[in-house]
Amino acid sequence: MKPVYVAAYHQSPFGKLMGLTQAEMLAAATRGVCAEVGTEAAAIDSASIAAVCSFSLHQQGLLSGLLAGVPGMEAKSIESVENACASGGQAIVNCITRLQAGMGDTALAVGLEKMRDNAGKADGKRIGEALGYFSDPEERPGKVFVFPQIFAEIMRKYMREWNVDERALASVAVTEYANAQHNPYAQMRGTTLTLEQATAIGGPNRYLVEGLPLKTYDCSQITDGYAALLLATESGLARLGLRRQDCVRIAGWSSAVDPLQHAQRNVLRPAAAYRATQAAYSMAGVTANDIQTAEVHDCFTVMAALAAEILGLADPGRGAAFWADGEAAVGGRCALNTSGGLIAKGHPVGATGIAMVGWAGWQLLGKVPAPLQVRNARHAATFNIGGPVCASVSTVLRAPQ
Repeated sequence: MKPVYVAAYHQSPFGKLMGLTQAEMLAAATRGVCAEVGTEAAAIDSASIAAVCSFSLHQQGLLSGLLAGVPGMEAKSIESVENACASGGQAIVNCITRLQAGMGDTALAVGLEKMRDNAGKADGKRIGEALGYFSDPEERPGKVFVFPQIFAEIMRKYMREWNVDERALASVAVTEYANAQHNPYAQMRGTTLTLEQATAIGGPNRYLVEGLPLKTYDCSQITDGYAALLLATESGLARLGLRRQDCVRIAGWSSAVDPLQHAQRNVLRPAAAYRATQAAYSMAGVTANDIQTAEVHDCFTVMAALAAEILGLADPGRGAAFWADGEAAVGGRCALNTSGGLIAKGHPVGATGIAMVGWAGWQLLGKVPAPLQVRNARHAATFNIGGPVCASVSTVLRAPQ
């Protein structure tokens, strides 16, 4: 297979983009990533767009046409990708597939989500309904906010199965809020969180569903944001005037999907997630012991615990302890979500998987803020999920050699 490299990465601040339209977000993402390496959009051969709520929140389809309106992007092969919250990761895999197939030497993976209105306010009920469409229809009845309740049930199942308490899972959010204080793009920068605040019920922290353990601080954010990744083969790098010795390589990648039907999947041992991760490791020729840092899909704290297990960093049932014992911190065994993760960096759904790879690449290039930098990291992993632990995309990145 052809080696594929990250030629450039660019993102917006995550949080509130106010009156910025989807067309403006696509244009800013494209111009921004091109500017990182001093090129123009005309140098991009194809593109894949990830956006999850465009139909439901904006009544807009054919985002490929909006991207084609960016000068230099017209009359090119452009597609839109939907794989729930794993759409960004899937856009990257699709771009790599195009490069492997010889459909050009450069490809743009761009993700975006506009979840708040032009005043920065979020309509929680409307967003909850829109995201609920990505679940099994039989799981929706009786749930006002579908995904928080589904993951509250997963959280209860995890806690009962492995005798884990709420405090251990709350340590995920505490770690990530601390990381976000140093990430200039993070939505929750400027907001600190202690373990006592994350576990105490009162003020902003409450149980979201009666009788279930999920609390406010266990949840990711409602976020506006965009992210763009410019991928290239060695020929593409040469065309862009870049050296492969200066670029991060995507050494392994894979995607897999479990059945959406609740009765047909095991949420504590998701087969697709394990398969995608092991396939990416195998392609890259690494094991979990070779990964020094990773960006994982922590839509809720229980998912961060499961991610540590899926990546092979912790045995089943020990993912929460991996976080609680400091192994996921910068300087720990494998630093997870140094960006702040979805819980503190933000979760602009379509952009999420792309932002994971972008930040992991920055880690390997030594470009993240000093307090978050993992020293001498050679390999990074990402794990992006969509739906109720259903669609999975995993990658392994290798530092320049």
